[in-house]
Amino acid sequence: MAQGEQKMVALVTGAARGIGKGIAQRLLAEGYALVLADIDGAALAETAAALGAPDAVLAVETDVADEHSVQALIAGTLARFGRLDLLVNNAALARAHAAPVHELPLSEWNRVIGTNLTSVFLCCKYAAPHLKQSRGSIVNISSTRALQSEPDTEAYSASKGGVVALTHALAMSLGPEVRVNCVSPGWIHNGDEAELRPVDHRQHPAGRVGRAADIAEMALFLASPRAGFITGQNFVVDGGMTRKMIYEE
Repeated sequence: MAQGEQKMVALVTGAARGIGKGIAQRLLAEGYALVLADIDGAALAETAAALGAPDAVLAVETDVADEHSVQALIAGTLARFGRLDLLVNNAALARAHAAPVHELPLSEWNRVIGTNLTSVFLCCKYAAPHLKQSRGSIVNISSTRALQSEPDTEAYSASKGGVVALTHALAMSLGPEVRVNCVSPGWIHNGDEAELRPVDHRQHPAGRVGRAADIAEMALFLASPRAGFITGQNFVVDGGMTRKMIYEE
């Protein structure tokens, strides 16, 4: 970025920890100004402080499933930085309630769909005019659970499958000014790697369990001019795990 040139501005939801935090760290290192959103205000403040760039980082406690909260988030972004170039929709209930479908409460279904899918719609709805103005980009974070499932995960799988479908719909609606792509992470470990077993790494043809930095690199690429001919796509980043055939003995 040339001296005196205004920083590009990225908004990352679910930024207090995990993949969202990793994406925020990578974008800051690349020269973006950041707006970090998360429902956990204390963890969000801790993450923002750890980034060590108060002039370039704004933390906004946000319920991304609530329309008024999202409106306030976008308004705060524009008030602080005056523009928006990248929206990363990462917020999700990672450990959603698992129950047999005939026992799953409608309230829990709605909670998961609201946080994981409706939030993407809301953030895109209110960010879109500003992203069109900057000819920006949207990167949605889905999951390999959009493509394969474990038992009793209907709400989570449906929400993540919806993110993939919403991605290509938005790409058609917002293009050519705004490109919209999706990343579907596989097993991403956010703790101490010493906790992992050799068998955990062997499940991956790439030879190891994933890290938040792996997803951050893909998000950064998709937001960059290098990906200028890519839109409406879903990229599985899972170390090859979903392509590996497993035979039970």
